[in-house]
Amino acid sequence: MRRVLALLILLGVVNSVRSEPHRPRARDAGVVIGRHPTGPLNAITDVPGVAVGHVTLIEGSGALVVGKGPVRTGVTAVVPHPGDIYAEPVYAAAQVINGYGDMTGLSWIQESGRLESPIMLTNSISIGAVYEGVLDYALKHDHDPMPVVAECYDGGLNDIKGRHVTRAHAVQAIRSAKTGKMAEGSVGGGTGMRSYGYKAGIGTSSRQVELSSDGYAFTVGVLVNANFGRRANLTIAGVPIGARLPDASDPPKRDGSIIIVIATDAPLLPIQLRNLCGRAAFGIARTGSSSRTSSGDFAIAFSTAKRHKQDDSVIDRSEHVRHGELTPLYEAVSEATEEAILNAMFKADTMVGQGDSVMPGLPVDRVKSILKEHGRLAE
Repeated sequence: MRRVLALLILLGVVNSVRSEPHRPRARDAGVVIGRHPTGPLNAITDVPGVAVGHVTLIEGSGALVVGKGPVRTGVTAVVPHPGDIYAEPVYAAAQVINGYGDMTGLSWIQESGRLESPIMLTNSISIGAVYEGVLDYALKHDHDPMPVVAECYDGGLNDIKGRHVTRAHAVQAIRSAKTGKMAEGSVGGGTGMRSYGYKAGIGTSSRQVELSSDGYAFTVGVLVNANFGRRANLTIAGVPIGARLPDASDPPKRDGSIIIVIATDAPLLPIQLRNLCGRAAFGIARTGSSSRTSSGDFAIAFSTAKRHKQDDSVIDRSEHVRHGELTPLYEAVSEATEEAILNAMFKADTMVGQGDSVMPGLPVDRVKSILKEHGRLAE
């Protein structure tokens, strides 16, 4: 088996390392989702000030030796703005779509309506190390926040019990966060993830919406760590793709999770941001999942429109979009979530993990052929 895998890797059929630049994003392959235009980068970083950092850990091959590898994991940081997030928190909300998983800091966000730390994504067993890493970073700046760390299980490919993600990796991810173009697929917290029986991981997308003729235009960006779904249910652009792909009847040993991070520059109150989290579930559903009972599906949303500085004023005055004008933003979240999931799959190559386990990459050419049959592939 190992000789076969080694030959496949040599021939370029199997990539044991990470996403390859030549793999297209969904839209580049002709898959157009929704009606709203994307931002310039079609990424969460289209929201001004939002930065993303990855630390990707890939090492070793062959049989699993707990504590030594093979390692296929990492951590991703989403930083809401370039200022001091601890001293200048932003409005936020979170929602549990299905709770077979964890996101730390959720109760304080629901209580206060504010986000005061970066949002961190990693594997299930490394959630504690990443939490402590965020504290290490914050304490150096004389802050003691409630860190937000969300997890997905990557034990199918990774030596998850070896706990290879450290506190230092969390700090590194925060410090390396950048605006602009970002990596997708098997990177950062998404390194060892899979969706619908194919390799997946980090994906992102954005939408631009106009709320009126008065010039009110805003951006909604979504980043996902996709690690959920069963192949037979996979739906792309409304076409039941999964049923026509190999091994569609072969269910995984366990369901996974998805973490959805939503950013917007629209001035929204926490309760409105919670509504955005709820609409992300429609994006999940459009790809074919109904949030199975053993899936940990969490959404968190924040607005960069105002930084809430600590001062002596008793009244905190904030403008916000009227409730009746929110529908385009709801549509934007649904569309961007759906496309972010597809980007996570399109950009992730086949990966060989612990015990020579193989998670195949999405067969993009076959998917395009099926979509073309249904008239759903853009020219």
